[in-house]
Amino acid sequence: MEKNNSPVTMKELPFSERPYEKCERDGTGSLSDAELLAILLQSGTRKETAVELAKRLLLLSPEKNLSGLAKMTFSRLTAVRGVGKVKALKLLAAFELMKRLAREDFGERPILKNPSAIADYYMQDLRFLSTEEVHVLFFNTKCIFLGEKRLFVGTVNASLISPREIFIEALQREAVGIILVHNHPSGDPTASREDIHLTVQVAQAGKMLDIRLLDHIIIGDNRYFSFKENGCAPF
Repeated sequence: MEKNNSPVTMKELPFSERPYEKCERDGTGSLSDAELLAILLQSGTRKETAVELAKRLLLLSPEKNLSGLAKMTFSRLTAVRGVGKVKALKLLAAFELMKRLAREDFGERPILKNPSAIADYYMQDLRFLSTEEVHVLFFNTKCIFLGEKRLFVGTVNASLISPREIFIEALQREAVGIILVHNHPSGDPTASREDIHLTVQVAQAGKMLDIRLLDHIIIGDNRYFSFKENGCAPF
């Protein structure tokens, strides 16, 4: 008798346990995280259903939940048994849509006049990253947001980030104020010694060019740290 090597499909589940039918009957809010993921995955492995695969995937993520799953890269996802390229891309696309939806609430010309608003604007983009990113925000004389630039990807170190690059961009945009934003993949937004060094270095360089560093905001996991709010800004 031939072995069945095909993955377990949704149709092989008892009717009451099928996520599609449950979703249609009771709405998306009635589904667990694993059931919602199962709808994206569509099928499981030869020995487990899509829901069981989803549960295993969540447990294999760094925080064993959706936040942890959102931090997993394409290579890490495809390394999980039962998650091929197509399933990994579906998951990544779903999390990217979530990030874009969060940004959409701010409109085309976001009003970023305080640390809380800036943290909200960047939270979903940066909180799930496994590496650090540094972004620079540019403002005019009326504190209107002119745009942003991703400056650096990797471990934040003042010796690797050039103030020259920051201020060349600021001068081109005719900005008079800038704000630094970067994330801590650990989820803890507390400023490190390197963060403080970078802040002081950029603030001093800005004074020479009459372009003021307005704040440096560190994004953690649904938390943030503002140098300005915490009274430790060298501005």
